[in-house]
Amino acid sequence: CSAGIPFDGGLRCLCWKILLNYLPLEKALWSSLLKKQRDLYSQFLKEMIIQPGIAKANLGVSREDVTLEDHPLNPNPDSRWNTYFKDNEVLLQIDKDVRRLYPDMAFFQRPTDYPCLLILDPQNEFETLRKRVEQTTLKSQTVARNRSGVTNVSSPLKTSPNSLSEYEVLPNGCEAHWEVVERILFIYAKLNPGIAYVQGMNEIVGPLYYTFATDPNSEWKEHAEADTFFCFTNLMAEIRDNFIKSLDDSQCGITYKMEKVYSTLKEKDVELYLKLQEQNIKPQFFAFRWLTLLLSQEFLLPDVIRIWDSLFADDKRFDFLLLVCCAMLTLIRDQLLEGDFTLNMRLLQDYPISDVHLILKKAKELQDSK
Repeated sequence: CSAGIPFDGGLRCLCWKILLNYLPLEKALWSSLLKKQRDLYSQFLKEMIIQPGIAKANLGVSREDVTLEDHPLNPNPDSRWNTYFKDNEVLLQIDKDVRRLYPDMAFFQRPTDYPCLLILDPQNEFETLRKRVEQTTLKSQTVARNRSGVTNVSSPLKTSPNSLSEYEVLPNGCEAHWEVVERILFIYAKLNPGIAYVQGMNEIVGPLYYTFATDPNSEWKEHAEADTFFCFTNLMAEIRDNFIKSLDDSQCGITYKMEKVYSTLKEKDVELYLKLQEQNIKPQFFAFRWLTLLLSQEFLLPDVIRIWDSLFADDKRFDFLLLVCCAMLTLIRDQLLEGDFTLNMRLLQDYPISDVHLILKKAKELQDSK
């Protein structure tokens, strides 16, 4: 796996599931485990998306539900309505981010071959995430319009000001891949209230889901949503500390890891280390994004996937990630040694080398030279 998993035959999909501890090493247990986890995921959908939707539909219709105890203005933090509104805030943030996933690729905008029947059942009267977002967005747009008297709705995508193209929904019964990613993140946020959703998690779900949903094996493809959810949850269990602000300066937090990139660089290439120090180029200027998002923003998606093969295959995966970051620095050392602050910042924030094999090879050399 470390040397790159071949695409054919659904191998990567299988290997990642094993490397991310979703599937056990014991092959005989696979089918029962997959069935159990996929059923569990359906249960999450029912409890966290379908039931609140039904409850909301009912609250508007039958008077008996609108009791004194629970109504939309109930200030009690345990109120179901209160939870519903709080969830909507998280949902809108997720929605904004997932619509922007890999804008240069059509994949996430395309309809999936296996839309979630639980949610897209034409008999449904309840409110889906899609409807929730539309209603909440429309409300906030009206507010914006009334406040400023201008009808311009700023669009998260870089489109013409009046374009609402990202709100063009696919016909009934279809859903786009980004909507599936939105569901995965929403359920993760509900099940992990301590961290909920932090911007950037969408960039970690993206490559996982893409890998599973484009697999040649149709069973992997059909269950891409549930399988991605559990693999993402396992991966987040290892890197979630990077997303928790209060841990930033602790030994497990992101600041410590960024400093580690520099201390490793100092061991491997002291001249380059001193140059960056002298120019006051701090690791948080570039390594924060490299480490938190596992390099998913620095390369094209197929290259990110290739890096992740090596990353997931390493039993000390995040030590290896630090070495990949060091390799990226040493491979452009000549340019960095010559450049001034502005030039070097540009190099680091828009990394110039696209050959990931070269970077991984260099990282391996650094690893072996310990």
